[in-house]
Amino acid sequence: MNTDNKNCAPPLSPVLSSPSMPPRSDIARRWFVRGRVQGVGYRWFAQRAADSLGLAGYARNLDDGRVEVYAVGPVAQLEKLAGLLYTGPRWADVRGVEEQEAGVQQYGSFLIEP
Repeated sequence: MNTDNKNCAPPLSPVLSSPSMPPRSDIARRWFVRGRVQGVGYRWFAQRAADSLGLAGYARNLDDGRVEVYAVGPVAQLEKLAGLLYTGPRWADVRGVEEQEAGVQQYGSFLIEP
């Protein structure tokens, strides 16, 4: 019987953080975008921009004609997204963007909600 442990795999290290928890550097922001932003592809624009920046969250139409965008990620990436939201897609006419700090919620990707 071989009692030499050289060929045995070392024990696994314990996981110190949960994969469902965001890294501590992640924060969340919420934007309310007004103007001609519904029916012009604004939510899809926000999704593509957020995906390209590695952000999670959602974009959804509001009953008052605005679009709400919520994103979680590093500060620098959120700042880049904010700049893009002021422009919007080609057919949009962004008249204003209100930005708020928000609590971090768990999203696996960036979603388009109705």
